[in-house]
Amino acid sequence: MFLKNSLILINEFFYSTKNQIRKLYLKSSIYNNKISKIEISNLTYKPSLSILSCLVKYDKKKLKIEELVEDNIWENESIYRDTFTKLNNFYWLFSIDLKSSSNITQSIIHKWISKNKNYNSLTWQIDILSKRIISWIANSKLTFDDGKIEYKKLFNSSVNKQINHLINEISKSESVDDKLLGCTAILITGLSYENEKFLNYSLELLKKIVITSFDDEYFPKTRSIRQLNFYLKYFVLVRELLKESFNEIPEYLDEIIFYLGKSYSTFSNLGQSLLFNGNHENDLYEFNKYLTFFKYKFENSNNEVGGYAILKNKNSTLAMDIGSSPSKNFSNNYQSGALSFEFFYKDKKLISNSGYFQDYKHKLNLISKYSAAHSTVIIDNHSSCSFKNNKTFKTLESGLKTNDKKIINEKNYWLIKASHNGFLKKFGIIHERCLEYFTEKNKLVGFDKLISKKVLESKKFEIRFHMVPGIKLTKTLDNKTILIEIENSGWKFSSNCEIINIESGIYFGIKNQSRENQNICLSGEIEDINQEIRWEFEKIQ
Repeated sequence: MFLKNSLILINEFFYSTKNQIRKLYLKSSIYNNKISKIEISNLTYKPSLSILSCLVKYDKKKLKIEELVEDNIWENESIYRDTFTKLNNFYWLFSIDLKSSSNITQSIIHKWISKNKNYNSLTWQIDILSKRIISWIANSKLTFDDGKIEYKKLFNSSVNKQINHLINEISKSESVDDKLLGCTAILITGLSYENEKFLNYSLELLKKIVITSFDDEYFPKTRSIRQLNFYLKYFVLVRELLKESFNEIPEYLDEIIFYLGKSYSTFSNLGQSLLFNGNHENDLYEFNKYLTFFKYKFENSNNEVGGYAILKNKNSTLAMDIGSSPSKNFSNNYQSGALSFEFFYKDKKLISNSGYFQDYKHKLNLISKYSAAHSTVIIDNHSSCSFKNNKTFKTLESGLKTNDKKIINEKNYWLIKASHNGFLKKFGIIHERCLEYFTEKNKLVGFDKLISKKVLESKKFEIRFHMVPGIKLTKTLDNKTILIEIENSGWKFSSNCEIINIESGIYFGIKNQSRENQNICLSGEIEDINQEIRWEFEKIQ
């Protein structure tokens, strides 16, 4: 143990030292000269704003530049500090009325370049820098056209310098999202400046992302639905940029869009967001309009996508996580919700998971990763997976495998069944869950089996069923039934479990927000080698 701890300390020391040396190098004149070596060229290709519309949420009311920012924006510390990221990524340019003053816009950019002409660890972060380049080029009517010759030279030089830095640093990023964002910035620069070096680099990087980030069925290895949407947006964007600029579209790009689109169609047609593994509520209406406008049409009839079993008819939707956990390298946003499920009735959620708190620096991020935040089983207050700190993010320390998967989709009967080994190593227990839905009766019946694989020691189990905020729960006098009132129907819950309670919880369904919600909690002691807990939800009105 002493030797192991010593090796960990030595590794941390070398990593920290290497990091400090690199930081000094990036701030040095040697590095500045390296990224300042550019081939001066002019902005030629200017992408249509309609192609970029998938990246930002446009305000219906366009703003004038004079109303949005002050002339001394980069010196006003009170404004600058509060909106640092938004100001420096320049995505606010997409909300500016094109009739606004290009002189003021270019003056703001000129002052930004003067203040940040050399590498800055804050303003040159990969995601901020990439968005800034995309926004500057996309909004060239304001940022570039009608500019003076000296300003255009400064603008071109700054763009090229930032892209040189991006090419040097992007391979070191642990975030695939940042890599794809950076890849898009490099590509749009290569196209706009007719720079083959940038264009070829971006296409090679794009190919690497496709090869390394998806499983054999072309679903993100993270198993993240939110990331699926993110990937599809950027791959479609890249394809449309190549198409508009009359460049060849790689076959691998068409292929990944086809398969991602099939998976996307499954989730986007549900009417609500599924809160599994890093997802929160997403409004896909505008992106669906975007896909329709550019004539993308995706269909999928599979009942299982990315490790999620999804069954749907006119009135009801049942979805369950029956997939194994991702590898540690792809687990930054994974949540330990194996065999958790969600159920909708007429587009209103009856059963939900708690969602995900995306800000990884906040303590609620880890809380939202625990199994207790999902509609599934926990044993002895332990989650089915454990997490550890890994530099920036909390990643998996121990994962799980799912087995014995079975899906039946008939007109009047649905079944989803699976088991996982997340509790096997610590407790010697396999969790098996079976969901049956009788569509004509609107009756959902569940069986949770806790199967002991070694000498049984009494352990406490809990099974939670989370509700979205606003759902009303009422416990009957006999303590055996809970009445549930949602917006469009009434339901009753019952179980053979002796202890049935209503608890308060936290809902993370809206990005980086928390609200109070309620959940139904079954609890008891594991006493048998094969213990089965039965429960059901039945529509009563």
